[in-house]
Amino acid sequence: MTTNSSLLLYFCLLTFFTLSFAIRPTHFNLSTIATHWSSAVATWYGSPDGFGSDGGSCGYGNAVSQPPFSSMVTGIGPSLYKSGKECGACYEIKCTKHPSCSRKPARVVITDFCPGGPCASDCAHFDLSGTAFGAMAKPGQEKHLRDAGVLNIQFARVKCDYSRTNLAFHVDQGSNPSYFAFVVEFEEGDGDLAGVSLKEESSNEWLKMVQSWGAVWKVDPGRELHPPFSIRLISQYSQQVLVAKNVIPTGWTPGATYRSLVNYL
Repeated sequence: MTTNSSLLLYFCLLTFFTLSFAIRPTHFNLSTIATHWSSAVATWYGSPDGFGSDGGSCGYGNAVSQPPFSSMVTGIGPSLYKSGKECGACYEIKCTKHPSCSRKPARVVITDFCPGGPCASDCAHFDLSGTAFGAMAKPGQEKHLRDAGVLNIQFARVKCDYSRTNLAFHVDQGSNPSYFAFVVEFEEGDGDLAGVSLKEESSNEWLKMVQSWGAVWKVDPGRELHPPFSIRLISQYSQQVLVAKNVIPTGWTPGATYRSLVNYL
């Protein structure tokens, strides 16, 4: 192994060791821990003032361009994407070395996956929307920063804050009376999920859902399901449990979005 390869491996291992122990103690609360900065590489894709791609591999669809995401989104390399388990996680990013860098942090949400090239070889790689990349710039210098194309940045895992927007459940187009799937949107706090369950109003049993892909969760019990449905969520890091009671109504339709009355604090 060459010296450069050895150094890269060392820094990658150091990054993951730091992330594992600095921001992942058992049942921690992201709002109560100190911000811990690590190094990454950033690029951008899509239109200069856009939202990257329409929804990306997490399945958020055109929600990425609308509030509260508001195009402040990112694709992420495999080291942080973790097969879609980190969809919805929030990070602060900042750059300090380019003359157009503001040195102030901007908050982004993982909504997409960047699978190959530098995204796979870098220890941590953020492939940002044009809007998010420009958000690291001094006022009026967004284009100058985007013209750099590639930046060394710092990033930190942080609590998601959607200004008290309640949880939303976007029903997958393939759902039917005996198969139900949805995307969970706008989870405050951890942002990502460790587990999801569904309960029919006529039953006391919680049916465990499985991650289908990205932020899509599904249940396929081999029988007809009887709405309305309550949804129980377990957050990934703090392991907080939240129940949206009867959030999916009788007469639900594929492609519809249903908003709850609750969210994580």
